[in-house]
This record gives sequence, C-alpha cells and structure tokens, in this order.
Amino acid sequence: MSPASEEYFKSLVDGLNELYDVARHAKRTGLDPSLEPEPQITHDIAERIEKLIGPPGIGDRMRELEGMDRRALAFKVAGEIVEGRFGELETVEAADQAIRTALAIVTEGVTVAPIQGIPEIKIKQNLDNTSYLAVYFAGPIRPAGGTAQALTLVVADYVRRKLGLDRFRPSDEAVGRFIEEVDLYKQKVRRFQYHVTDADLDLALRSLTVEATGVSTDQFEVSNYRDIPGIETNRLRGGALIVVIDGVVGRARKLLGICETLKLEGWGWLSKLGNKAAENDANKEPTASFMEEIIVGRPVFSFPNRIGGFRLRYGRARTTGLAAVGIHPATMIILNRFLCTGVQLRIELPGKSAAITPVDSIEPPVVKLKDGSVLRVETEAEADRLLEKVEEILFLGDVLVNVGDFLQNNKKLLRAGYDENQWLQDLRRVIGESSPGITIGVERLDDFMASKDAIPSPAEALTLTELGAPLHPRYTYTWGAVTREELIRLRQALAESWPSHGPYEVQLEPEAKRVLELLLVPHGYSEGMVVLDEVAPILERMLGLDDAVKEIIQGTPLEIVRDFSGIDVREKAPVHVGARMGRPEKAKERKMSPYVHGLFPIGNAGGPQRNILKTKRGQTTSVQISDRYCPQCGTLCYGVCCHVCGEEAVTRNRCPRCGRVVDTRLCPVCKVETNGSHTAELDLRNLFDQARKKIGAQLGDQLPARFKCVKGLMSKN
Repeated sequence: MSPASEEYFKSLVDGLNELYDVARHAKRTGLDPSLEPEPQITHDIAERIEKLIGPPGIGDRMRELEGMDRRALAFKVAGEIVEGRFGELETVEAADQAIRTALAIVTEGVTVAPIQGIPEIKIKQNLDNTSYLAVYFAGPIRPAGGTAQALTLVVADYVRRKLGLDRFRPSDEAVGRFIEEVDLYKQKVRRFQYHVTDADLDLALRSLTVEATGVSTDQFEVSNYRDIPGIETNRLRGGALIVVIDGVVGRARKLLGICETLKLEGWGWLSKLGNKAAENDANKEPTASFMEEIIVGRPVFSFPNRIGGFRLRYGRARTTGLAAVGIHPATMIILNRFLCTGVQLRIELPGKSAAITPVDSIEPPVVKLKDGSVLRVETEAEADRLLEKVEEILFLGDVLVNVGDFLQNNKKLLRAGYDENQWLQDLRRVIGESSPGITIGVERLDDFMASKDAIPSPAEALTLTELGAPLHPRYTYTWGAVTREELIRLRQALAESWPSHGPYEVQLEPEAKRVLELLLVPHGYSEGMVVLDEVAPILERMLGLDDAVKEIIQGTPLEIVRDFSGIDVREKAPVHVGARMGRPEKAKERKMSPYVHGLFPIGNAGGPQRNILKTKRGQTTSVQISDRYCPQCGTLCYGVCCHVCGEEAVTRNRCPRCGRVVDTRLCPVCKVETNGSHTAELDLRNLFDQARKKIGAQLGDQLPARFKCVKGLMSKN
C-alpha cells in the first residue's frame, strides 16, 4: 500500500474513533436507554456475525474456512452447530441457532432478517404424531433478497435432516388455507413480485419438508379455511406468503441451481414449477416478461432479441458488478439522456433488473442521420453534437453483463457476438502458430498484439486475415439482420454501379440502401449518392464484387459472405437483449399514515398507531414499566441514570407471580422466570393532559420552530 493510501485509511479510522468518542460522551449524560453507543465496530464478516447472532467462537471457525463458497460455508456451519461443535444445545435451540447463523452468513450480516425476520422456530407434530420443523416468518422478511428467504427453508431442511426430524406433511386444509391467504393478500395488501399459479403453489407446499408459517402481519382474516390445526391465527401471514411466493416458487430456477451446486438432495421438484425445464430450450421464443408493470412516461429501449437492440456482451469493467451492467456513454446521450449512471434498467436477462454504469470500451451505438448518412457514435462529444440530427437509432450498442449474473440466476449462457477481446486472442493464436509473412510492419503488428484498442485500417484488417485470423469486429457487419434475398439484391445493385477505383460513390435504390443500414455499414449520403470510401475494400471483398459471375451458394447470408470472401467472418450480434427503464421510485421510504411521533408502551389502547389521544379519560390501561432503581441512594429511576445523584441505575428482577424482588433468574418460591419490569394500571389520557399543561406552562408561546408540531398537539382537546 502506498503512503498516500495508508494515510487515507488512517484518516478514516481516526475519524470513526473521533465520532465514537463524541457518541460515548453524549450517551454518558443518561438521556438514552443505554450508556454506550449501540453500533459495534467489526473488522470482518466473521466478527460481525458473531456479535450479531452468535454462537461464541463462530468467528474463528469462519476464518478457518475462509475461501469456501459463502453458501457452502453457511450449510457447513449450520451442521457443526447442530452437531455440538460450539456447545451442546437442546433440539429447538440448536435448530434456531443453526438457521439464524446460516442466514446471517448468506446475507453477510448486513440485514435484520436473521434476528427480526424469524421470530420463532418450533418443532411441531404431524397428524401421524411425527415431529417436524416449522419456521415462523415476520414482516421484515420482504421481497428484497428473495434468494436468502428461500435459502432459509433449504437450510432448515438441512438442519432437520441433521436432527433426525421427519418431514412436514401438510393437510389439504392447510394447503387450501395458504392458497386462500395468497389471493386475499393480493386483493387487500399488495401484489407479489411473481405471478404464481395455484397448481405451482400446491406443488410447492406439498413438496416443502419444512413448514413455512408465521405471525399475523395484517388485520385481514381468511373466511373459508379458519381455525386450521397447527396455524395459530386466522389473519394473513405476510412473511410466510412472501417467502414461498417470491422466494421459493418465483426464484425456483435460481434456487435449484444453488441446491445442485451444493449437492443437496430432495429439491429436484423445483424443476417442475412453471415448466422451468422448458425455458432452458435454446429454441424457445423469448418473452417480454420484463415489460410487466410498465407505466406511461417510461421508455422501452428494445424488445426481446429485436434486431438493433442492446447486443449481449460478456465482461466486467471497473464500474460494473453484480446486477450492474455497462452501457456506452454515447448510448446514454443518444437515448435522449433517459439513461444515466445509477438508473434502474429492467432487463430481459439474466436477472430482473440492473443498475446502469458507463463503459466506453464497448461497442457504441450506430445511428442514421436526417441527411441519410449512417455512422458509429464513438464519443460523448460526438453524441452531443449529433443528437438533434439523429433520425433513427439503428443499433443501441453493447450491454456489458458479467458472467456471474448468469451463474447467480442459474441461467444458461447465450452466444456472444464477436468482439475485440476475442479477435485479440485469435490474432495471438495465429501469430504463435506461424511466422507472419505479411506486409504489415513489425511495430504495427506489435500494437495489434498488445491491445484491443489498436484498430486496423480496412486494408490491414484484410491483410491480417491472410494469417488465418477472423475479420476484425470493426468491419464485421450484422449479416444475420438481413435475408438471403436482400443480400443478393444489394450485391447486384452494388455490382452494377461499382467504380473501378475511388471515390467509391454508388447510386442505390431505397431498398438496397436500407439493407446497408440494417447491416450497420457506415456510409455517407449526398445528392442521392451513397459514399463508401472507408468501407469500400471490405464490401468489395465480402460481397465478391470483383467476380460478378460467381455462383451464389444456398445458405444464410453469413455463409454466403464467407464463401464470397474466403475469410473467416464471425457473427456480429447473435443475441439482442430487451430492456426498459425501471421504476426506482418504488424504493422510496414507507411512511405510516398518520405519522407517529413517538411510541409508548400502551398496548392496544391507542389503536394501531399507539396514539395516546385516542385513549379515553377514566379508562385504565395495563402498562409494563421498567423496574430500575439507584444502588447509591435507592431512588426509583425512570431512566438509565439516577435523576438525583447521577449514578447508573440497575434493573431489579421481580417475580411476575408473587411480586418478590430476587437476584436470581428464577423465583426461588414460584420457580417462575423473573423480569425487570412490573405492571401498572394507568389512566394514560389523564397523565397526558397533566403533562401537556405542565409543558405549556413552562414554555408558553416561545417554542422554537421545530417544536411547532408539539405545540399543535398540545392545543388539541
């Protein structure tokens, strides 16, 4: 590491420590529920997961297994927890700890899903009295991170096998209840990310070996399948619904690929969901599923495999990564600047969507100007200059997708168009196999061998083909974009008016000129004449214009061109990718209606919003109050520090049955677990009115602007 980098990272650490010192000083005033800052500093994922979810010692074990695939690591650690490597645990405790730790490893400890997303894990009984594992999901399990949701059930199945538990056998009523909940959830709450048929859902529910259930997350209740044995609530279980629909069924293909990679048994049924196997057929017509939820005002850039759309290109630039694809910056401008860095792109493959980043080393767009000329737009400056002159976008350029996205989504790799990276490897191969006996100088040849950015001239590109190298991608046109008849018609039109020497200006009918445009051949257009100066040598060789009587073979346009030229010409763009602009505003913050300014421990007395103003005068409410006292002066404290002497308050354990104050976890008389709180019956509305009058008397009308909301609240009756 350079001294400058060391100084930079040191400044980050020093700044963090300084902020923590400020936070510690503020916490010591005792105005917050704790005296230390809650966020903890961790130096790696292993330490983060150990502090987040445990068990003790898991961090050292993860460091020992460093280098293992993250998902494989999660399963291995889960198995070791069940086997007692980190301490002997009861069956339920072992399952709970193993599943939560594995989920934390999968999510890299950056979400609350392992803690709040799974409120409980139980061992329950089937109708035949065999034991099975049930995972309860809560609201924090949400559509973002659906693969992690689904993997929770896969890990639970793995843990179930380790514990020797039987599989979950749902009754017909339980399956019907789940399907009814799905329909009710879509009607009353919101739609799911994926459309799932009842048949697929029925298959998934009967095939899952672990029960996916949960706590009630919404106030709506089912009407047909009520009071089903084993299901504790008649309300919607939103967390479980999302896990099964958007996690298991919706991402069945991706989940199946993970299970096959990890060699997990019992998940082959995922291939039957939605006829997923049929989608692997390379000849299957593409679908425009990415067009769902499109709204007015959001542009569609290209449809699936539509000629002229984004060309699929594999690779990774410094700005791209997982679910982040690269687009040429000139394309962003030519598309009227609808695309820019960070915009969400709903893309046909390999996943659902991706973030846009600029990459200027990939294929740029090709446009037709209002004057009839066709050219490649190589730079942002050129795109800015030509934007108002563009009549038609003939080609959007490349979309750079890394191979890891296909592997992550368990999608089959498609054919890639021939690009400069492939040509460079082919050139190095043919140079290494034979001594070059060509007219290109050694220095120029070294330039081509050293970098893909060195572009040969048309004459140099044809000369290099004499060594056996394919034609350079710059002069490889989209021969597959035209029909055989159109290609023959273009050849005849060019042959009739082809000059013996430059300038290469030919007169073409509109139909023949359109073929040139579809081939993405750059050319000028002036006074009805097509100007082909730069590409003339390439077209003359590709179409065999020097041999007008040559017999035309039967085959595709690309095969005909190879026969005419005698050159290895590769396919320019075998796959085009459909894409439209996404809806990033859907990720905006969720606000409660009405807003909640504070949450008080008042149970359900204040309604769903816990609004004290909705409580009735004279009506008492049972409230849990923390039982804290000062060990110095014995004062009953309402905060973390004593308001009399400033000493740190301590919690007093009290038996909830007999009320005794004890120092142990269990009451020695009642054998009941103690807690640090006691129950009080309070008239909340009366207390609030007294506090309102007291605050109003102290502050009067001199409230700062930021407290106007409090003043308005106090003025209400």
